Amino acid sequence: MGTACLNSRLDNGRDNGESGAAAVTVRGLTGSEAHAAVAGLTDVLMDCVTGGASVSFMAPLDRATAEGFWRQVAIGVEQGERILLVAEDGEGVLGTVQLVVAQPPNQPHRADLSKMLVHRRGRRRGVGAALMQAAEEAARVAGKTLLVLDTASPDAERLYTRAGWVKVGVIPNFALWPEGGFCDTMFFYKALE
Repeated sequence: MGTACLNSRLDNGRDNGESGAAAVTVRGLTGSEAHAAVAGLTDVLMDCVTGGASVSFMAPLDRATAEGFWRQVAIGVEQGERILLVAEDGEGVLGTVQLVVAQPPNQPHRADLSKMLVHRRGRRRGVGAALMQAAEEAARVAGKTLLVLDTASPDAERLYTRAGWVKVGVIPNFALWPEGGFCDTMFFYKALE
């Protein structure tokens, strides 16, 4: 799948010349681009884990483990199993989200939205909303009509709700926070038109 249809520019009063911050661009990566972006993606993941996000990793997260994760994601992109989107500004990658499009034979219409990550320097700039919009468009292009996700973050819950996602429920003690201790996880879905 080409990435041209996924490219967009986030340009609002919060991140244009008025604030001095560079505009944010959201784009899909090819497998080779994903391999080239491992360092920037690693920085985002490590920042999120350090900031307390429950995203499958425990603190302290070492760089080699994070890089290994992103190299596996890049292989999944090469093999057509995943779609990887990034948000970038003048300093590099500041957010990412994935669509896991490889699903069992009885679920060809579905994709999982995974690893929605925004570096703390990119928060409150509309980056998460732009990544969500791009992910939904990428899913449509890939022929998907149903998306599912899970989150432990109240901020993410608000973002997903504003974007029209439906909360299905909460599973208590589903995962651990990076520093330890159980966290509840909320599950959402969205039917695409």
